[in-house]
Amino acid sequence: MEVKVVRKVLDVNNTMAEQNRKLFADKNIFVLNVMSSPGSGKTTTLGKTIARLMPEMRTAVIVGDVSTTNDAERLAKTGAPVVQVNTDAFGGDCHLAAHVIATAAATLPLDDMDLLIVENVGNLVCPAEFDIGEDRKVVVLSVTEGEDKPLKYPLMFRVCDAAIVNKIDLLPYLEYNKQETIENILQVHPGMPVFEISARTEDGIDDWVNWIKDNVRRKKAL
Repeated sequence: MEVKVVRKVLDVNNTMAEQNRKLFADKNIFVLNVMSSPGSGKTTTLGKTIARLMPEMRTAVIVGDVSTTNDAERLAKTGAPVVQVNTDAFGGDCHLAAHVIATAAATLPLDDMDLLIVENVGNLVCPAEFDIGEDRKVVVLSVTEGEDKPLKYPLMFRVCDAAIVNKIDLLPYLEYNKQETIENILQVHPGMPVFEISARTEDGIDDWVNWIKDNVRRKKAL
């Protein structure tokens, strides 16, 4: 019975995700679901990313956190429309579900957008299980988290379309094998693009930003 209940929850979510996907397709909006553990530098990465994308690509953000509006306030400084979702209002969920995305998206100027970025709740488990109607999923991993995270949380890396290894500016100060991390990522998901960046110094960020631009343009060309 417990398995059936879980299956029902995911089935309902998937139905809502398909409705979201159709809405975003009709509006010609590319949707990027960005996931990570807490402290990976995800918000800083997105702030630097959005600054490089706008105004060429009209971008909005949905930010998921259990509590506080800290990340949303930081990203709003880019000038992009930002919607905060706090999950403590409905039990402190460790992920954003499709119906929450639908509600948040309804408050955004969808007719004037090219790109919607969802900064999911910081967690390497739950967000990987929930389709929200996105076009691509991305996982951010920092060099301070150790080399084995892709092997410990394989579903996250398996479902994502690209990975970011962040905080490479710290490598001289750590006992960390970056190549081992990349090999572990590719063991779980062969051929997945891996972007090595420092959100602080912006080293390597151009390739990541160009990947987003290419994906947005391909969707708009369909």
